Amino acid sequence: VQLVESGGGLVQAGGSLRLSCAASASIFSIYSMGWYRQAPGKQRELVATVTSGGSTNYADSVKGRFTIARDNAMNTVYLQMNSLKPEDTAVYYCNADRVRDREGWGLNYWGQGTQVTVSS
Repeated sequence: VQLVESGGGLVQAGGSLRLSCAASASIFSIYSMGWYRQAPGKQRELVATVTSGGSTNYADSVKGRFTIARDNAMNTVYLQMNSLKPEDTAVYYCNADRVRDREGWGLNYWGQGTQVTVSS
């Protein structure tokens, strides 16, 4: 299972970015897809997740500013980030959990990460 992220970059505070993550084409289903982030010197933390049924979960720090969405048919997840703050600066990682492909079920796959930098 491969997860390919795109959309990171440098933006000024108050600006917006949209992250995308596409999973390998040979996947039959993914229960949960989401985004996590890791700032320098800090542990990786949850940003947002969405299940195949559409249930979402957000970190308190991003509620009202970030929106997660997914396309089940394309095994793709998006993160729309608005009103960005310098404290949102981190490497953002895509995650896919409970993945079913032709080889069976697998847990907890990660993308390579994409840098988001918010300048003040």
